Amino acid sequence: MATEEVNKPPSLPPYPLMILKAIEELNEKNGSNKSSISRFIESNYGELPAGHSGLLSDHLSQMKDSGELVFWKNNYTKPDPNAPPRRGRGRPPKPKDPDQPLVANLSSGRPRGRPPKDPDAPPKPPKVKAPSGSGKPRGRPRKMARPTGGLSGSTAVADAITGRPRGRPPKVKDSLTEVSVEQ
Repeated sequence: MATEEVNKPPSLPPYPLMILKAIEELNEKNGSNKSSISRFIESNYGELPAGHSGLLSDHLSQMKDSGELVFWKNNYTKPDPNAPPRRGRGRPPKPKDPDQPLVANLSSGRPRGRPPKDPDAPPKPPKVKAPSGSGKPRGRPRKMARPTGGLSGSTAVADAITGRPRGRPPKVKDSLTEVSVEQ
């Protein structure tokens, strides 16, 4: 960028002055956008360097970062000294307390984390559970293992003993009804 400014014609004032003059002369209500600033500079100053648009962009961003210009809704304006500063997106940072030291952890002298166990310390006795008042254990009871077959526990045990197969039994065919149907 320094080489580009050296190559510009000597009759041109510095870019920040041209930009500020363009914003003042255009005098738009919401500020001036980059293209209108560029057109104003091109119309008032005849010979511009080859990289005019790049130089203009660089100087606009530098002036915006330094606070010389305010960029709002794609327009550049001069900052109003009476206007409150505009908030950006997101939650604002918490205010810093000047009385509180910046690094409190380093001044205490203790290292971070849980201290290591003392190898010479006597072992602790195991915890003993106190019996509850009702005598029943707390929580949901354990799931009992289901015996195979059937839905109810009593028939399932009986089925396992007698050796019946699982499922619905087949229909019993009467020999009398078969004979009467054949005749």
